[in-house]
Amino acid sequence: MASANNVTELIITGLFQDPKVQRVCFVLFLPVYLATVVGNGIIVLTVNISKSLHSPMYFFLSYLSLVEICYSSTVVPKFITDLLAKVKTISLKGCLAQIFFFHFFGVTEILLLAVMAYDRYVAICKPLYYTAIMSRPVCHRLLVGSWLGGFFHSIIQIFITIPLPFCGPSVIDHYFCDLHPLFKIACTDTFVVGIIMFVNSGLFSVFSFLFLVSSYIVILYNLRNHSAEGRRKALSTCASHITVVILFFGPAIFLYLRPASTYTEDKLVAVFYTVITPMLNPIIYTLRNAEVKNAIRKLWGKKVNSRIE
Repeated sequence: MASANNVTELIITGLFQDPKVQRVCFVLFLPVYLATVVGNGIIVLTVNISKSLHSPMYFFLSYLSLVEICYSSTVVPKFITDLLAKVKTISLKGCLAQIFFFHFFGVTEILLLAVMAYDRYVAICKPLYYTAIMSRPVCHRLLVGSWLGGFFHSIIQIFITIPLPFCGPSVIDHYFCDLHPLFKIACTDTFVVGIIMFVNSGLFSVFSFLFLVSSYIVILYNLRNHSAEGRRKALSTCASHITVVILFFGPAIFLYLRPASTYTEDKLVAVFYTVITPMLNPIIYTLRNAEVKNAIRKLWGKKVNSRIE
């Protein structure tokens, strides 16, 4: 058996092989990434500066947007620069670091979505106790719990992956480092490790998705007791949350609930949840939320006017 240190640098095949197609992708994806950073950044700044957006819902929304920036930034900047490179390489340590942070921010986002669903459940189903239940200390504990959950999930992934001997061929058939493509270059049987990853990522995603769907079903059922105006506002907010949940979990469940493999369609699905979805989230939340739109107009409108004056 080859030494575990036999592979120190990996070659990434990328999304497409044709240089012309890669240049087109560079022109398309660079503005998308910039829009992701700017859009989510505006939400983070608006929520933290605006006096009208200090409720728990917006508190969690600001951190969700922050996580989206971090999540996208673990993959997209290198992916975009690699589109202009003839040979796409990454060190084995860099690959493991990318896997760690990709899963860290991904699971943190899942847990934040669960927390936001709980916040909406309390607001709609237990409105009289909302202030007491969702107090500021409780919000901070839920936030810290989300970050810690993502951290421990990723630590498990890395602790299981690091001892594997990698002896080549040192080619990652993907456009970024993830567990399934990396397992293919391990010179040992990865069946047991694959099962652990299946439970840690695949089943975790499914159960989280079922929890979120169940939560929103209960919320929607309880809306029958509210006024027409109350139902309209609640439905608008819940629709945004449900849309984000579907966009995030659909591709993740598709990829992580199957045996380790890499097909062209897998790469395209991965592009959707690493590049496209993080850009869509701020659009989804602002378009369906009048308070956020008004706060952005007031806050950034004042800044623009003050600069003009």
